[in-house]
Amino acid sequence: MKQFDHEKLCVYQQSIRFVAWATDLLESIPKSIAAHGQHDRASTSVPLNIAEGNGKSSAKDRCKFFDTARGSALECAACLDVLVAKRNITFDTAESGKAVLTEVVSMLVSLIRSNSPDREV
Repeated sequence: MKQFDHEKLCVYQQSIRFVAWATDLLESIPKSIAAHGQHDRASTSVPLNIAEGNGKSSAKDRCKFFDTARGSALECAACLDVLVAKRNITFDTAESGKAVLTEVVSMLVSLIRSNSPDREV
C-alpha cells in the first residue's frame, strides 16, 4: 500500500529499482574505489530528491529538486563509465544500469516540463 504521493510516481518507483540494482553492483566493488562512494551517494540522491520535490507546493521548488534528481542520475551514468574504464565492471553491466537511468532521466524531464512548460531542459 502506497501512503505517500511520491510513491505513486513511476519515476520514483524506477529510481528505487535502480538503487536496488546499484546496491547489488556495489557489493562486488571495493569500497576503496572512489566511484563506489560517489555512485552510492548519487543513486540514493535520485529518489530522495524526487520525494522531496514532489512534496513542494510551488512549481519552481518542485523543479529545483527534480533537476537535482536528474543531475544525480546523470552522475550515476558517469560513475558507471568510470567503473568500466577502471575495469571494475563490464560494459554490458554498465549498459544495463544506464538503460534504467535513461528511463529515469526521461521521466524527470517530463516532470520538469509539466511543472514549467516554458523552461528548456
